[in-house]
Formats: sequence, C-alpha cells, structure tokens
Amino acid sequence: MKRPTIADIAREAGVSKGAVSYALNGQPGVGETTRARIVAIANAMGYRPNTAARALAGGAAKVVGLTLHRPPKTLGVEPFFMELISGLEAELSIHSYGLLLQMVPDHADEIAVYRRWWSDRSVDGVLLCDVRTDDARIDALRELQLPAVVVGPPTASGDLACIWSDDGVSLVEAVEYLAALGHRRIARVSGLSDLAHTAVRTEAFAAVSARLGLTDAVTIATDYTGEGGARATRRLLSSPTRPTALLYDNDIMAIAGLSVAQQMGLSVPADLSIIAWDDSPICRLVHPPLTALSRDIAAYGTHAARLLLAAIAGEPVTSVQDELAHLNPRGSTGPARR
Repeated sequence: MKRPTIADIAREAGVSKGAVSYALNGQPGVGETTRARIVAIANAMGYRPNTAARALAGGAAKVVGLTLHRPPKTLGVEPFFMELISGLEAELSIHSYGLLLQMVPDHADEIAVYRRWWSDRSVDGVLLCDVRTDDARIDALRELQLPAVVVGPPTASGDLACIWSDDGVSLVEAVEYLAALGHRRIARVSGLSDLAHTAVRTEAFAAVSARLGLTDAVTIATDYTGEGGARATRRLLSSPTRPTALLYDNDIMAIAGLSVAQQMGLSVPADLSIIAWDDSPICRLVHPPLTALSRDIAAYGTHAARLLLAAIAGEPVTSVQDELAHLNPRGSTGPARR
C-alpha cells in the first residue's frame, strides 16, 4: 500500500502542494475553509508527516534520545531500566513523541552519538543516565545546546536540570533498620564506583556506619550484574568476620547473593539478612521474598520525560527531587543470631 504524500493530497483537493503544506503546518496562506477541507482529506487518506524530513526543514523531530553505556545483553535482565523506559514511554506517547534508544561501549562513543543526533536533527532532546563525577557529556551537550535532562544527583549534573532521589537518606534508613535488628557486621555490594549515585550511597554508608559504631562495615564495588554480585557475596561470606547482613545496590545482585548464601549452607534470614535496592516484582517471587528499598521507578521515568519535554518547549526548568526509596521489609531480614 502506497503511503500518501502531500502531492496526493494536493491532487485530491485540487490545490497546490504549497497550499497543502501551509494547511497541515498551521501556517497562513490558505483560508480556513480550504484548510479544514485539506486536513479532512489528509486524515481520510491516512497521511502522516515525515518527521525526518520535517526535522531537516527545521521542524521538531518528535523524538527523545537515550544512550546507555552498558552491554546490550544486560538491558533485558535489568528491571530498573525496563521500568524507567516504560515510564518514559507512557509520558512521551501522550505527546506523540518517540524514544530513540542506543547502547554504546563508552562515553566517547556516547558523545559522538549526541553530535550525530544534533547534526542530523534526529532528536529534540536527550536524557542522561548513569552520570559520573566530572562527566564529559555535560560539557558536550552544553556546547551543542541540545536540550537535556540528567537522571541523577545535582552534584554531577552541572548546570543542566536533573531529576533525582536522595539515595543517601534511603540507605541510612536501611542500615538503621539492620542495626535495630542487632546486626553489627553489615556489608554492602555496590554498583560501579565511578557513578555519581553510587558515590552518594557509599558516602552515606560510611557515615551512618561510623555513627552507629559498625567498625566492620565494608563496601565491595561490582558491575551491577548477577555474576558480579555472586562473586562479591562469596568473598564476603568466606571472610573470618563474615557479615550477618548484606545490602545490595540492585535486586539482580541481591538475588544472586541469596543463591550463593543458600549454596554455602546459610539460612536467610536466620544466618544472614539481605536487603535489595530497586524493588522489582522478582523480589517477591524468590524464597524468602526480599526486603527491598522500594520506589515507583516508572513514575520516575514519567517525571523525567515531563521535565525534558518542558525543556524542549523552551520553558524554564529547574531540578526536581523525586520521591525517596523507602524500606519494604519482607522475609529476607531478621534479628542477628546471637
């Protein structure tokens, strides 16, 4: 089936192609009666504007870009990003915007993608995730003057607007809960150490551990994968001063850690308590169900999309602090064994 064009509409309406262009783009040059007739014919023919051609002509691409510096295979098993993307799509679709997602091997390639998108007018704005301290992407986007919103803490977003949640407050809540259960040897399995939100959590963990006198508190950095979480767990549980509680920076690592603990003959929570970050549905499907730091990640994505669309529209935007993640106790935590 041939896609209808402006020429087809012009022929059907008995007007010039220029008149059709004026009518469909809301520009002066045609009468209101003629405009209404042209729009009705276009709708009846199923006409949709070519967004790529419109962008090249200086119009909006109606597309938002998102790059992720992660192996493509991890996206399918990373609940956080799947829920974030679902929230982004929910808001973008309301405004007839699409989401262009590209996986990249490093930040240099990510910046190259931004430059290509800017040159091709492929996107109207971008979202930055996994922001790092002194992130080179911030300066690159400022140079391109491409509307952008950071999904991360303001400490690393430069002068770009960001949407963020204070992970430090949530982490303190989790550690204080474990300490109230009598745990004195608490360890944390973190994500990539150079990420800004990881640094916030690491700093908060060190501070609350010192305040509570938890002298054996330790953090082991991993890559957020189940394999990395399993290796870190095995290392911690093989220590002479084995921790009685583990806090993981995502649920994939927590589930892997639960499996390792059970393989090593430890009972959860009798011998070991476990808390996961990012309370995806799988946290409730394992045995025992995982205690988790929970928040509405899809809503987080929706709010991020709303902030970026405002920036694209030229509205003044400021950083937004989203809801905190709060502890949701389940069967994987219990009193420390005396």
